[in-house]
Amino acid sequence: MKSKRQIRVGMVGYRLMGRAHSHAYRDVPFYFDTECTPVMQAIAGRNEEGVKKAAEKLGWASYETDWRRLIEREDIDLIDIVTPNDTHAEIAIAAAEAGKHVFCEKPLALDLEQAKRMLEAVNKAGVTHMICHNYRFSPAVQFAKKLIEEGRLGRIYHIRATFLQDWLMDPNFPLIWRLQKDISGGGTLGDLGAHIIDIARFLVGEFKEVVGTMETFIKKRPLGTMSDNLKGQIESTTYGEVNVDDATLFIARFENGALGSFESSRFSKGNRAGNRFEINGEKGSIRWDMENLNNLQVYLGDDEPGLQGFRTINCTEEEHPFAQVYWPAGHILGYEHTFTNIITELMNGIAKGTSPYPNFEDGVRNQAVLEAVEESVRNRKWVSLGEKIL
Repeated sequence: MKSKRQIRVGMVGYRLMGRAHSHAYRDVPFYFDTECTPVMQAIAGRNEEGVKKAAEKLGWASYETDWRRLIEREDIDLIDIVTPNDTHAEIAIAAAEAGKHVFCEKPLALDLEQAKRMLEAVNKAGVTHMICHNYRFSPAVQFAKKLIEEGRLGRIYHIRATFLQDWLMDPNFPLIWRLQKDISGGGTLGDLGAHIIDIARFLVGEFKEVVGTMETFIKKRPLGTMSDNLKGQIESTTYGEVNVDDATLFIARFENGALGSFESSRFSKGNRAGNRFEINGEKGSIRWDMENLNNLQVYLGDDEPGLQGFRTINCTEEEHPFAQVYWPAGHILGYEHTFTNIITELMNGIAKGTSPYPNFEDGVRNQAVLEAVEESVRNRKWVSLGEKIL
């Protein structure tokens, strides 16, 4: 049997997304027959005690306390970035210049200018690159894409999408890095809105113009940290300013004439991870809810009268993208499988010398929409994507 090419992975960071990515690297060879197979070579983090424990628990062969050392290592082929947003650009550009392939968590950067520099760096180096918009890789979302491409919905008129959470509603929840613009780049818009923007681009097409509004409900919070299960721990009696949005709403026009409405919030009581969309076309509609991610609701207008209505498709059949490698139909998949699926695409891209979607170009286009929404809020007017993506 032909031996597979090993891709030796170096991951920077090890918290929530680090655990999700680690799980996926371990599972890819178990489920998928790829030409390249990931090897969990090394992990990097600033706290030696923490990164050592993470390496042992998650299954990494070694660890470093400086990401620069990770990039210098000759036994590393791919750099995976799961650190706070303000570090993405520096690490990705350095990795590309060292000839390493790059996989980066979203949003790609703090701002559009950084994102463009990251794209330029990976293109100049000729390395494979992807951004981790994992929700694209739910079999139900992939099947939605298939139905749209086959013309089953006809011309698309609307998309309405939300990503709603409620873990931040306690006014005493601490001022974590996600609430500081110089580290996160933005609040719910960049954290949650980035996902629904990417799904909209994936399913409907490119944005033409946007107009929006945003609000910060709690202006000051005590200093502290957050655990992987979104629980806060206050570490100081000192309060700091929250300078990002708690909630953002915007509407959009797409290049193909479709209209869209988008809402991201961490102040939506009862919503733990309300990542949802509905798309309406001339021939039918589809609905998806990440909290019930195996199911796609489908309405087809050519059904006979009396039988028309939304049907629920459990996307675990062998006909559904990615689902066929897992369990028998109806045996439910989970959040973790979306990471396994996207990293499988990454391995296939490295084998072929290509950068599968979503890659850094998608990251730039998503960042352009984020920037346009923020500009719209500041200036209280519609903003065209126009020159932003050039």
